[in-house]
Amino acid sequence: MLQWFRVDRPIALAYLALGLAGCTSSQPSLAPAGMQIVAAEQVNAWVGATAPRTGALHRFTWLYEDEKASKGGRGSARIAVPDTLRFDIAGSLGIGKGSAFVIGDSALWVVPERSVQDLVPSFPLLWAMFGVARGPEPDARLAGLETGGRTAWQYANGPDTVNYLRVAGNPVTFYSEVRHAGKVTGRTQMTASAEGVPLKAKLTVPSVPAKLEITFYATVPTPAFPASIWTRPPEP
Repeated sequence: MLQWFRVDRPIALAYLALGLAGCTSSQPSLAPAGMQIVAAEQVNAWVGATAPRTGALHRFTWLYEDEKASKGGRGSARIAVPDTLRFDIAGSLGIGKGSAFVIGDSALWVVPERSVQDLVPSFPLLWAMFGVARGPEPDARLAGLETGGRTAWQYANGPDTVNYLRVAGNPVTFYSEVRHAGKVTGRTQMTASAEGVPLKAKLTVPSVPAKLEITFYATVPTPAFPASIWTRPPEP
């Protein structure tokens, strides 16, 4: 089952894959005709091709838009191998700061914690914003297709479906889509250089509508972070 968690509304509007609703998209089909049942070993190889090879500090700008508001600012994301993420965001003039610490499919903390107003899209969408695919659960039904520089794969587990599509080239384009009971929870599109440096990412969720776009402007390889990076900051 896909995991969900709640965050405070101001963070939800700003923080990457979290707290968004989205617009329609012209993305190509993430589940193309001809997909067949595939073995877990094959899927693990496709997932592994998206995994971070080393830790990195990413800096980016973000812009959130819906029918009622438009806001943006700057942020950073620290990713440690294999699946640890801390990110920090702030709006213009430093207003609307937020931080979160995620390992795999769990949020260990989100600061600030205030009244909860939004259900957030699932963790596969969050990781896909950084070009990383999550692996399937042990009992998921797996399908996939690899042809012409395109690799598409799907996990189906009860009412939940996760689709990925990776298109080789320069830049590399990586898409994800999450559905629950047939309804699209969210979609992402992320581009990276041939060397794997992230360039841009966009999340849309077809329920409000709204979108979040992030533009990466610096990536610093960082094999190890100090332990203090993962410490929960005080509430503002």
